[in-house]
Amino acid sequence: MAFAFHEGQDRRDTMNYELKIYEKLLQFTLFQGMSHADLMEVVTHTKIGFHKYPKGKCLVRTGESCNQMTFLINGSIQAEHTADNRAYRVIERLSAPYLLEPERLFGIHQQYSCTYTTLSDINLITIDKQEIMLLLETQLVFRLNMLNLMATDSQRLLHHPWRTCPKSLRERIIHFFFAHCQYPAGPKIFYILMQQLADNLNDSRLDVSIALNQMKAEGLLSLHRGRIEIPMIERLLM
Repeated sequence: MAFAFHEGQDRRDTMNYELKIYEKLLQFTLFQGMSHADLMEVVTHTKIGFHKYPKGKCLVRTGESCNQMTFLINGSIQAEHTADNRAYRVIERLSAPYLLEPERLFGIHQQYSCTYTTLSDINLITIDKQEIMLLLETQLVFRLNMLNLMATDSQRLLHHPWRTCPKSLRERIIHFFFAHCQYPAGPKIFYILMQQLADNLNDSRLDVSIALNQMKAEGLLSLHRGRIEIPMIERLLM
């Protein structure tokens, strides 16, 4: 009888664990639209890593190989992206649910483009590349979701040259901010000198300063030496 009790308890624990993973995966586009049976098959037959990290932990650095999909299912992280010439960098806050650079798993450059650090205690789910390849082969909905994800990103990039060009300096500044963010909402910090921003916009430092100070007066951002803080970048478009 004791053995039966423990066996039943283990089974219940396993079912609870699988249900928890099932609910977490449904937060992400890659798994949406899958039937309950298909998703439970993924949960039970895919090698899934479940990790917990404290605040202040560096998860990955720019240039490190991307050999797994990483799903942020709880908490917040910081993404830091640095310009190729090292002249400026951008820091943004990303909150769960968030998938870290899935496009870097394939293609020419299979390295992370950002450094990610935890801003709170977080939980991650990771799936190795080989397991992702197996899912692409066996799960039609997952394969279609992956294709849609990549196609959508590609279409957005291809459409950029056809957008209406910003007319005013203010519009060009806002365009610069959005063009250098992964996610078009939430708080952002730009570590960039006023002259560097002016050079990137092909305008004078004085005019850029005037435009930024006007936005500061409207409560859209704050200015510091070598740093521009934007509490909610989406407000710049209002």
